[in-house]
Amino acid sequence: MPASDASLDDLSSTDSYDSDEEYRLAQQEWEESLQQLQQLVAVVLLPYVGKWLGRRWSHILYARYLRIGLNKAFFFGGSPAP
Repeated sequence: MPASDASLDDLSSTDSYDSDEEYRLAQQEWEESLQQLQQLVAVVLLPYVGKWLGRRWSHILYARYLRIGLNKAFFFGGSPAP
């Protein structure tokens, strides 16, 4: 009987090892997925957002240039000098 008890202990420790190994693998895959999402944002989304913001800002500045010209008021605010 002691031999069978030892084999049951071995089986339960093997099951817990497999469970720990599965958890570790799942955690590793999750971290890899997060890293891929970060790379997607950095490589694809940020350039498009920067492009959109740059174009929007350039339209705002060009409209301001047409309205008040290129003088101190353009850079520091306020109304244009007559």
